Amino acid sequence: MSVVGIDLGGTKIAAGVFSEGALRSKVTVATPEDGGDAVVEAMAQAARAAMREAGMAAQSVGLGVPGPLDFKKGVIKFAPNIAGMLDFPVVAKLTATLGLPVYLENDANAAALAEHYLGAARGAESSLFVTVSTGIGGGFVVGGRVWRGARGQGAEVGHVTVIPQGPVCGCGLDGCLESVAAGRALERDAGYAYNTPMTTPELFARYRAGETKATRIVHQAAHFVGIGLANFVKTFDPEVIVVGGGVALHGGEGYMHTLMQAYERYLEGWQPAPVRLAKLGTEAGLLGAALTAAVEVGEV
Repeated sequence: MSVVGIDLGGTKIAAGVFSEGALRSKVTVATPEDGGDAVVEAMAQAARAAMREAGMAAQSVGLGVPGPLDFKKGVIKFAPNIAGMLDFPVVAKLTATLGLPVYLENDANAAALAEHYLGAARGAESSLFVTVSTGIGGGFVVGGRVWRGARGQGAEVGHVTVIPQGPVCGCGLDGCLESVAAGRALERDAGYAYNTPMTTPELFARYRAGETKATRIVHQAAHFVGIGLANFVKTFDPEVIVVGGGVALHGGEGYMHTLMQAYERYLEGWQPAPVRLAKLGTEAGLLGAALTAAVEVGEV
């Protein structure tokens, strides 16, 4: 049995056929700027091309998308980087276009599923995935399935409060972990400290060169992520924690050392979960989308 995974992003759409535990094809197309129905058609075309490339038909589709979702209705409530996606019935439209059942998942949850089954948490009964990138997201997998919570808000780890009345987050609240430790927060702090706009890669170059300001900025962010992970252990008690995303993976040993110091400090007296770096990189979203469908149809 085979399934198609579709990973919808702000600039590109990736589709691939997943069968017998591996991707058999991969097709990438640009995300249409028109949004809405044009995006659905592009996803369908990518899925058909992936099936042709793999030489096999699929029985269902797993769709990983950004933004808050209404899982019961199959609706994207809001996707900030994709036009025409306000209260958009993506499942109904893609099902009608492809003639296949479609299973919807948040992109961070999809990546968590991929790392659980195929990546750094393979073999674990439960795992928490935390991605530290432009923003901070995550997903909790237990018993082989993503835990979404009663209202689909589960494991929104980037929006736990770590500094009450701290910087205002993109979600509108103040002091979220994302607002002090994600890539955008690093760029904000670097711009202030150096009095010039600075990208995250530029900041990390200065960090690797040993500049004091850059080191303080990066280590402060890593410290807050470590506190967050400690809190997540007390909340979810996962067997394994997997950390991914560009900030965490490019931060190097110094970043992870500072993160682990804070993690261990705020878990004194508690049993820590092992922390592992993600293994699947940019493939996690597509693999997780495919696994979303594979789990539903009993492929894994």
